[in-house]
Amino acid sequence: MSQNTVLRPRADVELPGRLANSLITSQGAMLRTEDFLGWLAENRRAHAFRVDRIPFTELDKWSFQPGTGNLVHDSGRFFTVEGLHVATEVGPRTEWYQPIIKQAEVGILGILVKEIGGVLHCLMQAKMEPGNPNLLQLSPTVQATRSNYTRVHEGSPVRYLDYFLQPGRGRVLADVLQSEHGAWFDRKNNRNMIVEVDDDIEPHDDFCWLTLGQIGELLHRDNVVNMDARTVLACAPIGALDPERARDPFAAALRRSRHGGALHSDVELLSWFTAERARQNVRAERVPLAGLPGWVKGTHSIDRPDGRFFRVVALSVQAGSREVSRWTQPLIEPRGLGIVAFVTRRFDGVLHVLMRARAEAGFQDKLELGPTVQCVPGNHDELPAEERPAFLDLVLSADPSVVRYEAVHSEEGGRFLNAESRYMVLEPGEDQVPLDPPPGYFWVTVGQLTSLVCHSNYVNVQARSLLACLNGMLARAQ
Repeated sequence: MSQNTVLRPRADVELPGRLANSLITSQGAMLRTEDFLGWLAENRRAHAFRVDRIPFTELDKWSFQPGTGNLVHDSGRFFTVEGLHVATEVGPRTEWYQPIIKQAEVGILGILVKEIGGVLHCLMQAKMEPGNPNLLQLSPTVQATRSNYTRVHEGSPVRYLDYFLQPGRGRVLADVLQSEHGAWFDRKNNRNMIVEVDDDIEPHDDFCWLTLGQIGELLHRDNVVNMDARTVLACAPIGALDPERARDPFAAALRRSRHGGALHSDVELLSWFTAERARQNVRAERVPLAGLPGWVKGTHSIDRPDGRFFRVVALSVQAGSREVSRWTQPLIEPRGLGIVAFVTRRFDGVLHVLMRARAEAGFQDKLELGPTVQCVPGNHDELPAEERPAFLDLVLSADPSVVRYEAVHSEEGGRFLNAESRYMVLEPGEDQVPLDPPPGYFWVTVGQLTSLVCHSNYVNVQARSLLACLNGMLARAQ
């Protein structure tokens, strides 16, 4: 070995504790939590925002490709809307066709963090997305596709981008490729990053410094923290918190779930999940959008005749705070409010989450771990009980006394219009949730989930969002 070689620890043993300290810090050094909504409203007033539905013929630089009928951008970049043929051997529907977004680029979702007053703060952005029901939400420092940050749109540069692209500008705390919505995207991944800086950064007017505890508090409000921020926050390796200092038994069980024992070992969890991937066979093939079976193209939308699941629409957008102030684009619009829920149970004082090995047509590796329940209930109203998603009726009929968390959050507002889901964490009675769950389900601790999120294509975006919400619950549990 060379005399100049210096070995370093494989992990920063102080980082989890620093993140945990930020999580239990409910007031930031730069902006008080009670002043945040006023700051967000001021940003909304400071810019002109407008979103209008338009016919496909009014899309600028977008067109239906001759032959395939795929909806494409003139530059060949950004994304395309194509058809998908899906066949599976699991579930009540074994074959279907649907539109799908193909976006081959890997985007960057990055949060800058800096120690201010001895506490880590996150640089967050008030970002307008045309699909958000309230347009402006809290997003990561950087939220950009490759087409955006290479300025294919000929717009303004993305602020703070160099910290995530240039090695040495900061210290990387987390960096992992994560999937997006597998039901609407075909093999889409984003680079989820957290980078610590020492530089004195004066935030632009649309940015603010917040602790993890402040963001955790905001996660209890409807449509404030966007999906891109939630998935990055889920990747933070937050350290242990003392269960003896928790404010109630559920909070104590949640704290033990991060670093306590588990019903199943990590090897057993991975073995079960690998077996599920081998068992559940999903075949997805991209096909032309033109003439897609079961879908009808109109002047303003591409729909199913029965009005279920989703439709493809077109929008005209005006946003004074974005890199480009005006543009048009297609989006996917789901038909109804979704339900995304973790059903939980305590084992020996340690909270466990009932996870589902969930197959989605757009996943790169067939299936990922998803929430106990993830669906739009209205799509299943007419199905017999045995074909409805497991545990859906349990969640829909739950007594308020067993609901530990509930908030409505938007999905990705850059590609999906009015895509909202009610995110929930429930703790029903032990007689309602079995120790031995049905096939495809497995009891997992929050600590095991956090470990899996360090790796690609294990935990889906809805489950990562709920993991961020669980961490947000810890912020209140002191």
